[in-house]
Amino acid sequence: MILDGKKAAAELREELKKKIIELKSTYNTVPGLTVILIGEDPPSKIYVRNKEKFAIEVGINSQVIKYPEDVKEEVVLNKIKELNSDNKVSGILVQLPLPKHIDKRKVIETIDPVKDVDGFHPVNVGNLSSGYDSSIPCTPLGCYLLIKKIEKNLNGKHAVIIGRSNLNGKPMTQLLLKENCTVTITHSKTKDLKAECNRADIIIAAVGRPKLIKGDWVKKGAIVIDVGINKTDSGLVGDVDFDEVSKVAKAITPVPGGVGPMTIACLLSNTIECFRKNKSRLSS
Repeated sequence: MILDGKKAAAELREELKKKIIELKSTYNTVPGLTVILIGEDPPSKIYVRNKEKFAIEVGINSQVIKYPEDVKEEVVLNKIKELNSDNKVSGILVQLPLPKHIDKRKVIETIDPVKDVDGFHPVNVGNLSSGYDSSIPCTPLGCYLLIKKIEKNLNGKHAVIIGRSNLNGKPMTQLLLKENCTVTITHSKTKDLKAECNRADIIIAAVGRPKLIKGDWVKKGAIVIDVGINKTDSGLVGDVDFDEVSKVAKAITPVPGGVGPMTIACLLSNTIECFRKNKSRLSS
């Protein structure tokens, strides 16, 4: 079975439209998402454009603030502080990667945790690890929702995560631990990665190595989520050899059209949750 991320994302956006209609009737306003884009990185510009498009589609007020590559760090941090105090802004996202002269950690830590739609603020990271309410990074949340479409009950499943990044691998681990999975995190130093994958009921690949995961790495009936996006001479491919693995996996995400669309849909969902948290904070 091919896990169609475009279809799943469209279904989620339809649910979000209904939620926003309800919120508007209750609060007489709608969530607002502000994205800060620095520089002219082509993938970032495309990604931000898609975020804005789908935010507007579901009824979220969308604003994109653009700065040149050489903008001073102080200017960006002051803008974030301004947005933190703006009640019309429910969620703040600073598009990564950032220019070298801007400290990513400072930027992330300046965002109000309640408006952190990316889920990168240390407060949200800590809350997720502790099992408390938090904003969840959009890509692992999208992966999680796709997995749950195939397997409602993940109790005791063995999940192997390839890649230990803060963006995906680590938060993905926390989500699956909450579902009572046994989780193995693998990375570039792992011995016999193939053997680890062969034991997995669920594989989440996010390492940036084209077609690393082969058909004989995957046991029959496994769920395979491919987060990788790699440019090759033949076009975009994932970290999984789709042609081989699709013959043995129970379900697999394609690249493109798998996790990517869900990432943006989950960003919109996070914006709505941030809106609710902000309203709750203002009323208390």
